[in-house]
Amino acid sequence: MLFRRHVPRTGSRRSRFLAGVTAALLAAAGSLIALPGTAYAANLVANPGFESGSLSGWSCSGGSVVGSPVHSGSKALAGAVSSSDTAQCTQTVSVQPNTAYSLSGWVRGAYVYLGVTGGASTWTPSAASYTQLTVPFTTGASQTSVQIYVHGWYAQGTYNADDISLDGPGGGGGDTQAPTAPSGLTSTGKTSSSVSLSWNAATDNTGVTSYDVYRGSTLATTVTGTSGTVTGLAASTAYTFTVRARDAAGNTSAASNAVSVTTSAGGGGGTGFKQAAPYLYLGWGDPPSPSTVMSATGIKWFTMAFILSSGGCNPAWDGSRPLTGGTDQSTINAIRAAGGDIVPSIGGWSGNKLGPNCSTPEALAGAYQKVIDAYGLKAIDVDIENTDEFESEVVQDRVLNALKIVKQNNPGIRTIITFGTSTTGPSYWGNRLVERANALGAGIDVFTIMPFDFGGGADMYGNTVNAAEGLKAKLKSTFGWDDATAYAHLGISGMNGLSDQQETTTPAIWTQIRDWANSHHIARLAYWSVNRDRPCPGGGVTSNCSGINQSTWQFTSITAGFTG
Repeated sequence: MLFRRHVPRTGSRRSRFLAGVTAALLAAAGSLIALPGTAYAANLVANPGFESGSLSGWSCSGGSVVGSPVHSGSKALAGAVSSSDTAQCTQTVSVQPNTAYSLSGWVRGAYVYLGVTGGASTWTPSAASYTQLTVPFTTGASQTSVQIYVHGWYAQGTYNADDISLDGPGGGGGDTQAPTAPSGLTSTGKTSSSVSLSWNAATDNTGVTSYDVYRGSTLATTVTGTSGTVTGLAASTAYTFTVRARDAAGNTSAASNAVSVTTSAGGGGGTGFKQAAPYLYLGWGDPPSPSTVMSATGIKWFTMAFILSSGGCNPAWDGSRPLTGGTDQSTINAIRAAGGDIVPSIGGWSGNKLGPNCSTPEALAGAYQKVIDAYGLKAIDVDIENTDEFESEVVQDRVLNALKIVKQNNPGIRTIITFGTSTTGPSYWGNRLVERANALGAGIDVFTIMPFDFGGGADMYGNTVNAAEGLKAKLKSTFGWDDATAYAHLGISGMNGLSDQQETTTPAIWTQIRDWANSHHIARLAYWSVNRDRPCPGGGVTSNCSGINQSTWQFTSITAGFTG
């Protein structure tokens, strides 16, 4: 019996189953004179999302700035709780007496607290994904400052915090006049993941101290000069930016003019999204310890399989194991604790899948969102196979529209779609998938092919390269991309050792494929599966070894050398 994706069976394409305020103007003596600015409610916290890459503005007993998991942007706080320290971080903020404020923040972890020293607070006992805490309070009759804090609890493990906000008028004595709005906001440059901006200085009665740069309604960064760069963006994606000026009292101006910028497509030279992520499956095949594999090979990402329907439009691991609280979550926690991360594979060849069970794109996007929220994901992969999903026009369009919604609701997330191929490129259904992705504006980041199960005796290197070149040509003709951009949206997901159809991919062949992938700067390299990355020469097609002579974790070590 063979080991198709999710459930053992034969005959599959794939053997891995499994959004200001208008400024008032006064006409006088034939000219327009700006009235004094109004003090707008604003976030008074310095370095609220830790995007500076440091703890600047905060005083912490234990903690650091990390790149994952984040709620937004590219940085967050990780509080290193111990048995004797809650890893408290505090910041003192100027406020006005007898004034209402709202403190809020996004936290993740067990027993995480947010509050005001000597005043109101709130907490969550368990937040597997980022959860917003909010604390409303009113200052005292003569109060001019507050100390806000966030902390975990003794021996409860590392917590994360991001996007801390204290909304209300700034303190600083009797100054309630806001700066004028910055003007002339323009883009001065962009890459596939960043946009650089500049603007004209605002004026203020006491002086402007900083500028808040917004991506839509989200505070992206705070700078002291009249230029800044917003990072952590998705390739080929439209963003709208505005800037507000802030003075020493915390008064904030109206928004500048808005500027819309579309980031560049990921291209060659190592820019854009790159991911080496072999599949790890907990459903069978003697699943190895991911930290052991990471230590031995240097791999950082795993593709975790498979998210299916547990009945209707409800996601679960293998359709039965819960998203949170089980072995899958503990495995993900272990991978992240070792400095890695995961992308879930949603779908596969067999099993009860979300695509056909969710009746609308909105419902399907909601199911995907549950998975994203459970783990604070940076990327998701939809593995679309078989007649119920891949060979269904209705489901293909539903999946693509759902992924479009996901990208709109999760700025910066990467979307991957994985599907079968012929030896020369996409089949009819693969070509349709690419064409519809363009027509619907789905914004797919990576189109990944599965170049195997062509038949016994196949030239696995030659066929893989030919299939990838066929997909590259289709991406060029459909999207109007150049070679480099098309390659940068392409992924390969192979199979180590013996395939279901007795094709053989040796470590030497996989090294050739890896080297071709690097030289052409593609986006993603994966294979099925780490469970099988162990030797068993003559062992046939089995779930826990490759069926060929190899070193333990050899294919994973080769894959870890993929840099794009």
